[in-house]
Amino acid sequence: MALFQVVVGPLSDAWGRRRLLLAGMALYMAGSLWCALAPTVGYLIAGRILQSLGAAAGTVLARAIVRDLFSGSAMTRFFSTLMVVNGVAPVVAPVIGGQLLTLTTWRAVFLALAAVGAILLLAVVFALPESLPHVNRAPAHLCTTLRTFRSLVTDLLYLRYVLAAALMFAAVFAYISGSSFVLQDTYGLTAQQFSIVFGLNGLGIVLLGQVSAWLVGRAVDEHTLLRVSLIVATLGSAGVLTCALLGLPLPLLLTCLFLAVSMLGIVLANATSLALSDHGSAAGAASSLQGLLQFLVGGLAASAMSLPGQVTAVAMGTTMTICASAALTVVYPRRS
Repeated sequence: MALFQVVVGPLSDAWGRRRLLLAGMALYMAGSLWCALAPTVGYLIAGRILQSLGAAAGTVLARAIVRDLFSGSAMTRFFSTLMVVNGVAPVVAPVIGGQLLTLTTWRAVFLALAAVGAILLLAVVFALPESLPHVNRAPAHLCTTLRTFRSLVTDLLYLRYVLAAALMFAAVFAYISGSSFVLQDTYGLTAQQFSIVFGLNGLGIVLLGQVSAWLVGRAVDEHTLLRVSLIVATLGSAGVLTCALLGLPLPLLLTCLFLAVSMLGIVLANATSLALSDHGSAAGAASSLQGLLQFLVGGLAASAMSLPGQVTAVAMGTTMTICASAALTVVYPRRS
């Protein structure tokens, strides 16, 4: 999913967004059906790869389309809505999947995903016109693509914002990967109680994302909102670590988790808007590099957290604190 974004993004700068998005949704639907019917684990893995190719197209092209259609504070407000979906999905999806498994088998989960893919495919066919005019498209040459990526990785301002988004995503990914071990195994929450906690944190992402959409351009600018949200996320993550180290009551731990996780919607929306604002002519490539970094950094953070062999509250809190504070350090200087 991370690597294919780097392919889809630059291609969309040359070919347009709509055709690749149609192909991506079709691949996602086909991969989901393949998984549902897989007779062996080998076939299941192959189906998951097809799914990831389609999902990569949807992820990278959604950001690029927003950049095509909006600019300034309007772009940030729309990203706030988009990032609510991107931020809440990893939090809520395990809850929905778990509830499905109480009613049916794992194959039905993939049938449900295929149905979602079909709905999205129809939505693109009937409701989403092409957002990138031919006059704004770049040549589809390897040398051109390499030059574009070189200009992106040498743009320190762009890198600051995409790294901040990736590191904050990693902090929340650490929570997603480790919270079931911590809250159920260590603190003794039941599956139902854990689902409620997961849902409340997802609701926090939604609510704070909408607060961000209302504030930006009215009360504060994107950079200030980004810095403040990262300060809160860092304090919340440090609170999680402190609770784990000192054995403080569970309600205090959950409060700190909520503060840290709910900042994701604000951080992703504003960091993405700031990163893409100066790269309208290469929005696909810029969006793809951001997606690559998010998944790579998130995966590395989750893997590092589990290196001791068992995911503990201290390990989760430490990983979240390191990632959130690193994101804050990256963006703290004011934009010149």
